[in-house]
Amino acid sequence: MSADVIAGPDGTDRCAWVGDDAEYRRYHDEEWGRPLHGDRALFEKMSLEGFQAGLSWITILRKRPRFRDVFDGFDPGAVAGYGDEDVERLMADAGIVRNRAKIEATISNARIVVDMDAGELDALLWSFAPASARPRPASFADVPATTAESDALSKALKKRGFRFVGSTTMYALMQSAGMVDDHVAGCWRAR
Repeated sequence: MSADVIAGPDGTDRCAWVGDDAEYRRYHDEEWGRPLHGDRALFEKMSLEGFQAGLSWITILRKRPRFRDVFDGFDPGAVAGYGDEDVERLMADAGIVRNRAKIEATISNARIVVDMDAGELDALLWSFAPASARPRPASFADVPATTAESDALSKALKKRGFRFVGSTTMYALMQSAGMVDDHVAGCWRAR
């Protein structure tokens, strides 16, 4: 077994980034790399990936239930209606990442989403998924931080006014939403 794959307590070989954390194992096995669709679900994923910028994903994953509570389940219509009092409410909530720029970007992004037609966010994001699958990464060294597709997605979103949608953040979104499959060779999900 390579250093890029780790056997879990259940004997299952997984991508080594999972480590020995039970929540990471669940996320890896049930969510990461599985195709995700729907404007609301993808708005949540985009928002959480933006909050993750500069932090570890496990921090966001552990705070995700509280994020969902305080952001009305990431309903774009509800979040789009947030005002200054909501920003202050969110800034005071220790259960989430209290970063004013990221909170304001989430609200601003929600306003853009509600101005889109139903299904348009889903279609837009998925239009940047690679047309064909890349070769399975043999190791984490083979997994890029950005790609031409994530660069183009980031540019298209920024052109529409979205914030906290840099290429690295969008590649993380593409991975987590199953637009690309970066489970390394040897991981049970790579089979």
